[in-house]
Amino acid sequence: MRPTIGRLGVLVGLGCFVLSHAQAQDRPGVELERVDTSDIISEVSLNGTVNALRTSRLSTAVAGLVEDVRVETGDRVTGGDLLMGLDDEQAEFELESVRAEVSEARARLEEAQRRLAEARSVGAGRNIAATEVSARESEVATTEAALARLRAEEKRHQVVLARHRIEAPFDGVVSNRTSDLGEWVTPGDELLTLVDTTNLRLDFRVPQDYYQRITDDSELLVQARGMNQKPVPVTIESLVPVSDTQARTFLLRATGPEDLDVLPGMAVRAVLRVSTGEQGLTVSRDAINRYPDGRITVWIAETSDEDLYEVREKRVEVGSSFDNRMEILSGLEGDEQVVIRGNESLEDGARVRLAERGSR
Repeated sequence: MRPTIGRLGVLVGLGCFVLSHAQAQDRPGVELERVDTSDIISEVSLNGTVNALRTSRLSTAVAGLVEDVRVETGDRVTGGDLLMGLDDEQAEFELESVRAEVSEARARLEEAQRRLAEARSVGAGRNIAATEVSARESEVATTEAALARLRAEEKRHQVVLARHRIEAPFDGVVSNRTSDLGEWVTPGDELLTLVDTTNLRLDFRVPQDYYQRITDDSELLVQARGMNQKPVPVTIESLVPVSDTQARTFLLRATGPEDLDVLPGMAVRAVLRVSTGEQGLTVSRDAINRYPDGRITVWIAETSDEDLYEVREKRVEVGSSFDNRMEILSGLEGDEQVVIRGNESLEDGARVRLAERGSR
């Protein structure tokens, strides 16, 4: 039984659709992106150094013999920990002597106050001479002054005794120890060096041209270890305007998050991003094609059929590069779509289809 003309037409149409769909699937798959108008960012690569916010060369305020050493180079300590101790036996004896004098003066004051109260109770001019009462009042005042002086002397000796202990002023690591048991040290002698490894600063030398251009919107991305580590944004804390006249640079100081994997003395690299205050056309860096003869091009995609695009190559002039974007100085109008994936082997006039995003 022969198929009718209507059924034959349906079959032919279906065959053409299947053939057309198969041909479309055979077309190269690309990803497209529309040309964007955005702020133009200037980037500069910087080399810097990690410095500790606090580095203390600890010394003693009194002379003495080193009697106790609690730390070695490389030890991590907490603020208030005892690091070294001097022989404080004589200082303790002197403090005890002053404390005894304080007790004696306190007893004299109590007796003087008792005698004064007794004289006042019997009444001056009747049972006791007024001059006697005045003498006892003077005795109380003199004894109070002596007690106050001795109490001040006691506090002074307490301070001297405490200065025989060298304690950590902050959390850190002992980077160097220069004194040992049995050594005689005097005020100003360096005993050890303590480095704060928690509060770090990142110091960079930046070209002078960028000083006025750095604002609150500027970004500093630091790459501490290896080329494969993702850059970490850090906070720009201060700009030191005193320039290096030899290198024509100024100091930029930044601080990073607590988990930034750096140590004092380490070299770091960074990228400083500063707005130029201008807007322009930009495309993804993946859309740019460079040739040995110096040509730079992009592939522009224009709608052809329902599911296909026709591509043509367009020569462009590029400017600055930032954040995986490339500034286009000439060659594009701003309303085009450019190929950002699958542009490795295209030909002028080729028809392409949209590939699934992220596929190769």
